[in-house]
Amino acid sequence: MNVTAARATAEEALLDAAEQLLVDVGHAGITTRRLAEAAGVNHGLVHYYFASNENLLVRALERFTARMIERQRALYAEDVPFVEKWRTAMRYLVGEDVRYEKIWLELSALSWNDDGLRERLARVNAEWRGVLRDAFAEPHRELGISMPLDALVSLVITFNLGIIVERLGGIETGHRELLDWIDQWISR
Repeated sequence: MNVTAARATAEEALLDAAEQLLVDVGHAGITTRRLAEAAGVNHGLVHYYFASNENLLVRALERFTARMIERQRALYAEDVPFVEKWRTAMRYLVGEDVRYEKIWLELSALSWNDDGLRERLARVNAEWRGVLRDAFAEPHRELGISMPLDALVSLVITFNLGIIVERLGGIETGHRELLDWIDQWISR
């Protein structure tokens, strides 16, 4: 294996370890040594390749986001009624995406006191807003939603965050009923 391939392998292992540790122990439980041990690499490589633990963690989020956005764009490009796309997205939200959601919230909290990190998370958020703006443009027109499209996108994002925060805290009261009501409204 050449140096470039070895570096790429080590970087991927560190990114994978960062993702897993953010889910398993959260930011507060992550050290450089713990990241390196989980990745099976020398601890000096964390700072050598990524400059800091925080940079590595955000890179892990950015990589994960790229996969999620690709999946969501494919979902919204499918030739099925919007309500079916919504149902699939909500199944992801309340089921499959808990790993991503936990990583997002771990790093969001960390960014509250770090301007550079906050800027990077704002870029990730802007990517999500772009996906939703594209996905909701046609349903926005078809359903005759009177609020501006950007306001609808903000509503969906904050709605999702509210559900995510409650579910990660073990609270699901009313979620199913709310999702059922929205489903019926979209289906009208």
